[in-house]
Amino acid sequence: MRTTSRRLADGREIVYFDENPDAPPRTAADTRDLPQVSAASEIRRDPLTGEWVAMAAHRQTRTYMPPADLCPLCPSTPERPSEVPEGDYDVVVFENRFPSFAQGVPDAGPTTVGDAGIVPVAPGTGRCEVVCFTSDHDGSFGRLTPTRVRTVVDAWADRTAALSATPGVRQVFPFENRGEEIGVTLPHPHGQIYGYPFVTPRTERMLATAAAHRDRHGTHVLGDVLAAERASGERIVAAGEHWTAFVPPAARWPVQVQVVPHRQVADLTELTDAERDDFARVYLTVLAQCDGLYDRPLPYVAGWYQAPTDTDRELSWLHLELLSVLRSADKLKYLAGSESGMAVWINDSTPEQIAERLRTAGPPVR
Repeated sequence: MRTTSRRLADGREIVYFDENPDAPPRTAADTRDLPQVSAASEIRRDPLTGEWVAMAAHRQTRTYMPPADLCPLCPSTPERPSEVPEGDYDVVVFENRFPSFAQGVPDAGPTTVGDAGIVPVAPGTGRCEVVCFTSDHDGSFGRLTPTRVRTVVDAWADRTAALSATPGVRQVFPFENRGEEIGVTLPHPHGQIYGYPFVTPRTERMLATAAAHRDRHGTHVLGDVLAAERASGERIVAAGEHWTAFVPPAARWPVQVQVVPHRQVADLTELTDAERDDFARVYLTVLAQCDGLYDRPLPYVAGWYQAPTDTDRELSWLHLELLSVLRSADKLKYLAGSESGMAVWINDSTPEQIAERLRTAGPPVR
């Protein structure tokens, strides 16, 4: 694979990942007249929960569901320049034009909301990137070849390393939102990578649980869950030499799958070539099952749980989690009183039922 870093008209970085190292060089210039990106994000700490919340009002003006011939993620043409100056690409990553977190955010020093001093405020320093998985506007991640998925994994790992070294970034989260029901604003197959200026609340909770489990049992909690799932097989939906995909035994969502490596690693950069290749095969099986579930493209969120950049890496176990709000072919799960108000989840299906439906909806488990 060949990696080429260039700059867009407004100074944002764009990185091309070419599967053929002998492909023509990436030299196309961005001909657009763009204003400089001006992000004014800030984060505020909720005094009741201790969790950071991002405020990014400038994102209200981001592009929303343009027609296909105006898609900003398709390759550029002479008549229509886009976010990708080249006329084609394999995988490409660029800084988000409407970032939730960014470098150069104004920093007024330690401050609070109002004079009471109980709600700390800090700049939303970090980085947000867009990952385009293919130049095919009508494609999807599930229709990528194993070779292309491997290229995407390599790109995720490359950007995880780069963002982990970016000032102010404490955790890197690559993810894909798919489908209008999820809130996608651009239909072109793509994902995002967030470099957060804090360790996310979900990660903090998982690390605390892992620490307590290690102190009590001397083992990693996800390693023990993985061993139990592989021994039972009841909730497994796909498996390979290095990865197992299963519905978690306490699943919250109508469709929820965790894809877990058999070896504990902190983040994507630590995966071997064999592990990256095997992930492609296992994950494509999972996505085929998901799209076969209701005989329609399944809306989902899929994201990588990685270690923080600067703490508790020995407590982390990399894994991907996919979830969907679709509880039947034409019904959505809404986060109502119990889920939204108290974070107490109520699932209308059992994890065992979800796993069986997925297994019968797609390719057989290897």
